[in-house]
Amino acid sequence: MIKKFSVGTIILLLFLVVIASEINCTNQEKDKGMTQAQMVAQGKYLVNSTGCNDCHSPKIMTPMGPIPDSTKLLSGHPADEKLPEFDNKLISEKHVYIFSADLTAFAGPWGVSYSANLTPDSETGSGAWQEDMFINAIRNGKHLGIGRPILPPMPWMSFKNLTDEDLKSIFAYLKTLTPIKNKVPDPAPTKM
Repeated sequence: MIKKFSVGTIILLLFLVVIASEINCTNQEKDKGMTQAQMVAQGKYLVNSTGCNDCHSPKIMTPMGPIPDSTKLLSGHPADEKLPEFDNKLISEKHVYIFSADLTAFAGPWGVSYSANLTPDSETGSGAWQEDMFINAIRNGKHLGIGRPILPPMPWMSFKNLTDEDLKSIFAYLKTLTPIKNKVPDPAPTKM
């Protein structure tokens, strides 16, 4: 027996087939994710819009004030730059924070912290890091994802809310930077 369908029913069935096909295509595109070039572009955008250069790049002084030194982007606190002597009482009694002249080293109640070298230098930067180490560091506030606490002023508590795709994109971008050999001093946390 042959069933007859109304024109309206046939149109509805065709419409549902088209919609299902579109949903399937959209899901397949999501599964593919971004290309490497798209990830790098997204990572560059995120790094530049979230202020990573504010702390992780040495500065040069201009008439407009300090700006990131384009020859040392994201290379962290310069290894040869020492902090000037300061009175710890300013920090403990007056609640003063002290910043280095190029805004790459910081002293506060937590101790002294230095911004990390994020360039892909394999000895002094992020060159030996794996993507999961980077993501775990941001998610957990631990150096290399498992080590010592990441000290202020690194805002990892805000950055941990980024998506995995965002963090993977940032890491992909960092891997494209010119490696800069710069051994940043170890932090000196305050004993509490």
